[in-house]
Amino acid sequence: MSTNTIDPNMWVDKYSDYLFNYTIVRVDDKEIAQDLVQETFFAGLKSMKNFKGEASERTWLISILKRKIIDHYRKINSNKGKAEVRMNYTSDSETEGDWLEERVADPFDGNAEGEIENEELGLAIHDCMGKLPQKQALIFKLKTIQGFDTEAICNEFDITASNLWVIIHRARTAMAECLEKNWF
Repeated sequence: MSTNTIDPNMWVDKYSDYLFNYTIVRVDDKEIAQDLVQETFFAGLKSMKNFKGEASERTWLISILKRKIIDHYRKINSNKGKAEVRMNYTSDSETEGDWLEERVADPFDGNAEGEIENEELGLAIHDCMGKLPQKQALIFKLKTIQGFDTEAICNEFDITASNLWVIIHRARTAMAECLEKNWF
């Protein structure tokens, strides 16, 4: 028998701050975080009949919010022309650092050629990420670009930490090969 109940009239007062703080750490944009929390409340209202009471109301809302955050990143990844140009990496032969920044012209030198190269590199990165399998691309972006915690990603995708690092390694390898073919 379910022991937890749901009261949407109290959600904003009880959970909005918690959900916002949870989101802002993951999306790093106040307006997007507010929108995702609002979408979470709307989705909760729509699916109230599915609440079984097996988890607390807050846990249930967090699970909805996690899906909204992942959907947000999927949407970003599917938009043409948007790409990150800085990614941290670790390689056997090189030290940890910004792998793409080393290959991009200094944005502060006022050089028009550098600006064109940056734009072209951004497009090349986006195209290469688009060639990765969807799950691999999303995990790669969440961990490598957005800096999500390993445990959070593993919990969200129901994978082990070892599996996560295999996925990240494969994504990095594929990205490096793709960029060598399409950028250099």
